[in-house]
Amino acid sequence: MVLLVCQAGITVTGSIVRVTGSGLGCVTWPNCQPGSLVPVAGAAPWVHQAIEYGNRLLTFVVAAAALLVFIAVLRASRRREILVLSFIQGLGVIVQAILGGISVHLELRWWSVAMHFLPSMLLIWLAAILWVRIAEPDDGTPVATYPGPLRHLAVLSAASLAIVLGTGTMVTGAGVHSGDTGVGMEGRLDVDLAAIANIHAHFMYLYLGLTVGLVMALVTIGAARRARRIGWILIAFIIVQAAIGIIQFNFGVPRWTVPVHVALSGTVVAITGVLFAHGRDRVNGHTWLTGSPAGDDLRRERISSRASGGSHG
Repeated sequence: MVLLVCQAGITVTGSIVRVTGSGLGCVTWPNCQPGSLVPVAGAAPWVHQAIEYGNRLLTFVVAAAALLVFIAVLRASRRREILVLSFIQGLGVIVQAILGGISVHLELRWWSVAMHFLPSMLLIWLAAILWVRIAEPDDGTPVATYPGPLRHLAVLSAASLAIVLGTGTMVTGAGVHSGDTGVGMEGRLDVDLAAIANIHAHFMYLYLGLTVGLVMALVTIGAARRARRIGWILIAFIIVQAAIGIIQFNFGVPRWTVPVHVALSGTVVAITGVLFAHGRDRVNGHTWLTGSPAGDDLRRERISSRASGGSHG
């Protein structure tokens, strides 16, 4: 859960960088200013340097969380699926840092910023699935919790969400917040803002409709209560997210709405990932402390080894 919160949280701080015009508070990467890894007095407004540099430092927090999760599942001898998902988290943090650096060197061209944002959403999605999978016993039997057609509907819902996010980056790219006060509208997406915003909204309605259909179907077939509860929560967050988008469109994208919109995007992606993951659960496994029999054996060996070492001392 900590890793999931970190992955979602850094997208929010990234949006604060953007909406405060601090994207080029540090004008290069990996240094902040030419010849200096840290901010330099007078090189740029101190508040912009502080916000951008602070966001960069948070990358290390996310990286530490990803590393600790990977070490934990490795020491617990968890199944391959969990190891792969946790490894992707760490690899993703590295890739994201590089993409962030590229966007700075390209002076926040809209497509480079989108290229930096969208992988974050993918990492949130995968972190949500990882969170669900870690809670399952490795020796459990994989069982579909709802029928194949509904599984396909869940895939369509997730695909529509991906399009919503993609068109959302285009709305941002054509919008009023360039990410830096000096860049202005240079490197912005040259399309009609109202037109792309409406396209984005229509895909959001499609996503909401598919999700409502999925949840209603889960209720109809009497699916697991947990899946139904998650579905209703997801619908509520999508509606709130849509309301924020409508406020942005009608009131010229007030600054406060940007971090809220991004935070809700991460939340919706995470809940969608959890609902998708619960389409196939592992059941009838044992209650292992580490999640796996091999991990519990190793744990007992370590405890025994420490006890032996202590008695000899």
